[in-house]
Amino acid sequence: MSSQDYLVGIDLGSTSLKAIVYDLAGNAVAQASRPTERFNPYPDHPDWAIWKPEQIWGGVCESLKEAVAQIDNPADIKGVAVTGMGMDGVPIDKAGNWLYPFISWHCPRTEPQHKWWMENVGPEKQFEIGGNQIWVFNTVLRLLWMKANEPEILAKTHKWLLIEDFINFMLSGVCATDHSMASTTLLFDQRKRVWSDEMIEISGIDRGLLCDPKPSGTPIGKVHARAAAATGLAEGTPVVLGGHDYCCGTLGVGAFKPGVVLDVTGTWEIVVCALDQPVLTDEVREMGIPVHSHVASPDLWSIMAAAVAADMLEWFRGQYGFEEKQKAKDAGSDDWDYLMEQAKASPPGANGVMFLPHMSGSHCPVVDHQSMGAFVGLRNIATKGDMLRAIIEGLDYQFLQIVGGLAKSLHIKPEKFVAIGGATKNEFWMQNKADMIGKPIEVPEIEEPTPLGAAILAGIGVGLYKDVQDAYERVRKPGRVYQPDLELTKKYCDLFETFQQIYPSLKDFNKRLRGNL
Repeated sequence: MSSQDYLVGIDLGSTSLKAIVYDLAGNAVAQASRPTERFNPYPDHPDWAIWKPEQIWGGVCESLKEAVAQIDNPADIKGVAVTGMGMDGVPIDKAGNWLYPFISWHCPRTEPQHKWWMENVGPEKQFEIGGNQIWVFNTVLRLLWMKANEPEILAKTHKWLLIEDFINFMLSGVCATDHSMASTTLLFDQRKRVWSDEMIEISGIDRGLLCDPKPSGTPIGKVHARAAAATGLAEGTPVVLGGHDYCCGTLGVGAFKPGVVLDVTGTWEIVVCALDQPVLTDEVREMGIPVHSHVASPDLWSIMAAAVAADMLEWFRGQYGFEEKQKAKDAGSDDWDYLMEQAKASPPGANGVMFLPHMSGSHCPVVDHQSMGAFVGLRNIATKGDMLRAIIEGLDYQFLQIVGGLAKSLHIKPEKFVAIGGATKNEFWMQNKADMIGKPIEVPEIEEPTPLGAAILAGIGVGLYKDVQDAYERVRKPGRVYQPDLELTKKYCDLFETFQQIYPSLKDFNKRLRGNL
């Protein structure tokens, strides 16, 4: 085996389109990115949002060309796979031309179809078959919108390609999808791993529009001459099925085994776990958790529990951090350092101040989009540091609630916690989370786990890795481990009981308050 074997992961995110070249030890040896541009081109519907296929493909081509140019020989790239967002798709005709832009997940146009699906399928049946929460941007609702509003275009459509599948098609000319992406459509049978006859019949959508779902890591074709010229990849480079971004992010950090909990924290906090069977019960559905097919193996499923997180710290910084911003500007440093010093100076429990982190509603494990955030326990001795510490503690109590919910409804016994995402740079927050959960939290030194996950799947597909475990052992980069202070864990255990009472106490009050807005 040549020491020059490389793999490429392409990551289609809502803000950027990345192409990263990795060696087999998981080191990024070349990379480039372009912005993902969202457009609102309809004057009559200013809130309708799209991605232009030419911008998505163009951005990927430019990123690939720039990244591939950084290595000596493009033929050293042995495989390429794509990961990214779910749900958004594009119709193509038999000649491979796109017929309509991607309707972005930001777009509200499918609200009537969402209402129809809720009435005609309903959340219980949908979850029992597909493991889905029904969201306004699910793929089948876009197909129903096209049927109602652009029937001529749908009549000319040969295939409806999800955004990752579109890039694979542009690279190889092959129409294919993987189980994790198919899971986002509302049309997939989660137990049988095939399209659901019942859901297709209810929807009235032509089954022929859908690509046959295959496991992630399946080779589907090779880069053709036209794509090679556009991307800089060598003609004949194998194209392998990747999958949904949050699942791919588990591979390089070892969070694809049941019992390992991955905590991805940024604007949102996303808690990801693997399951060895699909648990499609009402209890799981009521927590707002989807159960989808995993990319790691056809014998695994994944769950994703999500709640808004760092967005509230950003709110506090924007509204009350002017002084720290000025200090940082004068000193040429970071305003977060000054803010976190104040949070640290407040004792555990924040001098009696508590924060309910529902400023964008509550998503998991309590689903209540009408709920609102609150500070409680404020007295005239409360400081800015107390309030900031209370926000971090409130977010970590929410994390405890999510983990507790997973243990109760999915019988997950968390054996190990791994954290990635922007918030891992905040040492105070990470230490507080470890203290609260009472278990060590490992922060691997992997900067881009999601495209690395795609590259791993490419490596499995072309036989450079035996399986995900083999790949993980070769790319693993353990970083810092935050050890809990178990005395503090006891204290937080008591405080958590109090925190648990805030939401039920304020639920009706918030509802009335919203009614008066």
